[in-house]
Amino acid sequence: MTRHLITSAIPYINGIKHLGNLVGSQLPADLYARYLRGRGDEVLFLCATDEHGTPAELAAAKAGKPVDEYCAEMWAVQAELAEGFGLSFDHYGRSSSVQNRELTQHFAGVLADNGLIEERMETQMYSHADGRYLPDRYIEGTCPNCGFDSARGDQCDNCTKQLDPVDLIDARSTISGSTDLEMRDTKHLYLLQSKLKDQIDGWIDEQVGWPVLTTSIAKKWLHDGDGLQDRGITRDLDWGVPVMRGNAPWPGMEGKVFYVWFDAPIEYIACAQEWVDAGKGDDWARWWRTDKGAQDVRYTQFMGKDNVPFHTLSFPATIIGSGEPWKRVDYLKSFNYLNYDGGQFSTSRGRGVFMDQALEILPADYWRWWLLSRAPETSDSEFTWDAFQTDTNKDLNDVLGNFVSRVTKFCRSKFSEEVPAGGEWGEAEATLIADLQTRLTAYQAAMDGIEVRKAAAELRAMWAAGNEYLQAAAPWTVFKTDPDQAAAQIRLALNLIRIYAVLSAPFIPTASAKLLSAMNTLDMAWPDDMAAAVQALPAGHAFAVPDNLFEKITDEQREEWAERFAGKRDD
Repeated sequence: MTRHLITSAIPYINGIKHLGNLVGSQLPADLYARYLRGRGDEVLFLCATDEHGTPAELAAAKAGKPVDEYCAEMWAVQAELAEGFGLSFDHYGRSSSVQNRELTQHFAGVLADNGLIEERMETQMYSHADGRYLPDRYIEGTCPNCGFDSARGDQCDNCTKQLDPVDLIDARSTISGSTDLEMRDTKHLYLLQSKLKDQIDGWIDEQVGWPVLTTSIAKKWLHDGDGLQDRGITRDLDWGVPVMRGNAPWPGMEGKVFYVWFDAPIEYIACAQEWVDAGKGDDWARWWRTDKGAQDVRYTQFMGKDNVPFHTLSFPATIIGSGEPWKRVDYLKSFNYLNYDGGQFSTSRGRGVFMDQALEILPADYWRWWLLSRAPETSDSEFTWDAFQTDTNKDLNDVLGNFVSRVTKFCRSKFSEEVPAGGEWGEAEATLIADLQTRLTAYQAAMDGIEVRKAAAELRAMWAAGNEYLQAAAPWTVFKTDPDQAAAQIRLALNLIRIYAVLSAPFIPTASAKLLSAMNTLDMAWPDDMAAAVQALPAGHAFAVPDNLFEKITDEQREEWAERFAGKRDD
């Protein structure tokens, strides 16, 4: 049995996340975790809220609450929504935890001891109107690289280029909107990433099979222009991890905090410590320390493309630079953007459908299926209400739901609510079983390779194969002349429902649980041998006709939702 460590990019605390955030990290990570557990592997699936930096401070100020109180409230909201979408985290942590504070300060100390942190005097934007420095997202302007007019002081959301506030054209304060800014000197700590460039470059070259999106972004940052640059890791902010050199004060750094993108990835490790401290596990080090067992762990990260630079460069620089035996990522699955009806989803700008709104109108499985089956793996994709209605109605209702309904209702009407006995399987059944075995192999290969859309297509094909068999076999007609043969056909079909429940659980866990309940079984055994799996429910096994799994989305609903979610949150 393989051990798998899985982390999803930790979402900012600044509000409820949109569907683009969900499909870019958390949802595919959950898909993979559920699949591996279904195959019998040991999995530790971690995520957390990213609670430091300007997004947290700005959101708290907008809400009129102290930042610590705001973060605690939003953590609870995000945790509840994650549960609502069936995200099966082993632990959902917080980057503001004691564990992360101490570990961040530890890393800063060992990096300094290794000559990889340097104090530098730098110039930063100071706002006279606000009476403060404007780091990161406290400042917006035009990107000097692509011309996007709402680039932030840490990164351009459009082209993903890493920026400093002083790089922006026509810069303005995001607090007051003031352009009355001046450059002032302030001292900060820098992580000397440039010293580690060759090591990081070589490490990336060693990775086999990484998505082109991941490696291309990493290589661009490593080699474009002057190559990998040193990165400031402290900020003039009130909220965050206080700057310490391990357990000791850092002279000259009083009142400063670590940059959020220094401490946020460290939370992946700290989250495992939180998991143990919460009484959910007993040994976090076996997952993260290669000197304590983690050399046998396969570590997979999931994230949107805008997070790739920090996870392929800055976080590895922290790990490598420490000289300590920390586990490094084995596979980094990155995603492009999911756009919304001709525009972009945006948490900070309130554009698109958000997780709470989605659950208000439809159960989570509708969203899980559509988002995963249309995941933006190789290019940006777009959510439209027309496509959402058409695809979910066809896949979930017309294919899977229709199969379950026809089989169970026919059996109840012609036999009973028990798997019927009688008859033998013939060539048609053998052909179906062989086809399902082939499809299963392809499905597993896609899931093992984290090819989400391919996996969804193979699963859909297995659902369709059952429908095609049922249509060709026509047990409702056969029953008139050969009830035993019809019984054999239905016995196979009822067993397929259990198989579909098991295979579909990573994508649509709630519907899967309903199917297993209807089939009166707790048997979640993976159908490695399809010929054996179709006999798991024997003749005489009782079942119940489930309620309609999926209601069709009507044209009226589609129109209403398209108008309601025209691109702006009400709150």
